[in-house]
Amino acid sequence: MVTVYDVPPDRLINEVAKVLKEEGKITPPEWSKWVTTGVHKERGPEQEDWWYVRVASVLRKIYVYGPIGTSRLAAHYGGKEDRGSKRYKARKGSRAIIRHALQQLESLGFVEQREKEGRVITPKGRSFMDNIAKRVMDELVKERKDLEKYVK
Repeated sequence: MVTVYDVPPDRLINEVAKVLKEEGKITPPEWSKWVTTGVHKERGPEQEDWWYVRVASVLRKIYVYGPIGTSRLAAHYGGKEDRGSKRYKARKGSRAIIRHALQQLESLGFVEQREKEGRVITPKGRSFMDNIAKRVMDELVKERKDLEKYVK
């Protein structure tokens, strides 16, 4: 059985983002056109569908690292802030983006919140991610025949 751990993360995230966009159950908030993804960024994202990619990435991180809270997720999406002549300093990403993404994933039933632990993936979310991982693995096998032994 193919799981999220068996496929490259970038391909999985892009495929999940494409499925979420096609289903239309997740919509980017109105403010997503003007927002930066953290205090360490000077400009906003350049991709038009960056919201779907971020939601897919958050879902994958919950699958892999869960239970996980918003603060740890913000640290995953953080970076180094340019402070002029001072040294760089690690900064967290935007927690508002993560909270809104988590609320949308909870409304779909892919993620649930546990008291004092953080967010965990539900069986429905795990099934959704594993089905897409299987689809990605099938595409990889078509490209590279030597991967067939890992599918069976």
